[in-house]
Amino acid sequence: MAGNNLLADLRRKINNKQLKIAVIGLGYVGFPLALEFAKKGIKVAGIEIDRGRLKSIANKSSYISDITSNQLKEALACGNFKASGNFSDIKEADAVLICVPTPLKGKNLPDISFIKNAVEEVALHIKKGALVVLESTTYPGTTEEEILPIFQKRNFKHGKDFYLCFSPERIDPGNKKFPVHKIPKVIGGLSPLATKLAMKVYGIIIKKVVPVSSARAAETVKLLENTFRLINIGLIDELSMMAHEMKIDIWEVIQAASTKPFGFMPFYPGPGVGGHCIPKDPLYLHWKAKSFGFHSRFIKLASDLINHMPQYVVKRVRDALLQRNCKLKGAKILVMGVTYKKDIKDLRKSPSIDVINSLKRQGAKVSYSDPIIPFLKLKGLDLKSARLTNKKIKEFDCVLIATDHSGVAYAGLLKNAKLIFDTRNIFKGKYKNKVERL
Repeated sequence: MAGNNLLADLRRKINNKQLKIAVIGLGYVGFPLALEFAKKGIKVAGIEIDRGRLKSIANKSSYISDITSNQLKEALACGNFKASGNFSDIKEADAVLICVPTPLKGKNLPDISFIKNAVEEVALHIKKGALVVLESTTYPGTTEEEILPIFQKRNFKHGKDFYLCFSPERIDPGNKKFPVHKIPKVIGGLSPLATKLAMKVYGIIIKKVVPVSSARAAETVKLLENTFRLINIGLIDELSMMAHEMKIDIWEVIQAASTKPFGFMPFYPGPGVGGHCIPKDPLYLHWKAKSFGFHSRFIKLASDLINHMPQYVVKRVRDALLQRNCKLKGAKILVMGVTYKKDIKDLRKSPSIDVINSLKRQGAKVSYSDPIIPFLKLKGLDLKSARLTNKKIKEFDCVLIATDHSGVAYAGLLKNAKLIFDTRNIFKGKYKNKVERL
């Protein structure tokens, strides 16, 4: 089929909502995206190499908080969604959305091997005339410099045999107010036509679609969003440390500053940041800038400050114990919450894990309790969530609130704990004789 006929066929399928979509990677980004398209009547093939995830889908059991098992059952029952580990299942796809991990390696170096491996498979199996969109967060230039050549090696000509775009994922796990279909979608293609095609595809499920001039601009949008958060979190962490030395309540200051109706956005201190995005995405931009001879001081400083927070929390716990004539070495510490975010079953880069390991290195006897993580086998840890009773809580020298899950009996903790170190402002400045806050 000639290039013009391929394009006309793709447009017809998009306009009639008769296209088939493949989503590569069924994690926190790809899984909700796939089911949202399936909900709109689009046939979706999900490709996932993790056997555990495929087994969960086969058992009609969701493994992420943003998708209920009932939603998965509905998508499977209507026949619009299927999942497999076989890339050959994308051969009929009119649009392929790539949502695979992009970790860091070594000394904060980008690792795009998951992207390249996925794209190699896509280029091997994709049909001519298809649209390909990369959603995986990466450094500016990846789509054009790394992805396009893989297709060109397969003799795919852009604008004739396929269309390539970048659209940054914006999933916020656990955010009920902004599920995937309510979050505006930014799209930048390698050509204006590619951008328009992708806008039409995403427009099936998302009301507001925002075009930008290039894939490189779209790649940078995501990095700007997360760099903004990284730097502001790093700033408030540093101000929190400074305020403690000056005997100023940083939480009170933030609350008061938040009354200003313009020019201020509240950020809050904590034991560190976790998840897939904020700890690493800005470092992609920091790394790429170096190739242009530019050193981004803000990004590196903020990252260093945030990475220091678990050790700072442990120092504050040690100081609080010493004020009560108790040494950290040998002290019994209960860490409340080990996920990186409230009410989310996700341990990726959770600062709680670093806090626990730091406490253990300094000789503390550490237990943890988390209502959604029954056991912990990670980074050398092998622990079970403690079953808390009033008597059990009284055994600990300090209760450290690292993650502020809902449904925890904080009143019981307050009543029975000897000392609470609160990194999340659960107790909001009250009970100063028992509660120390970050």
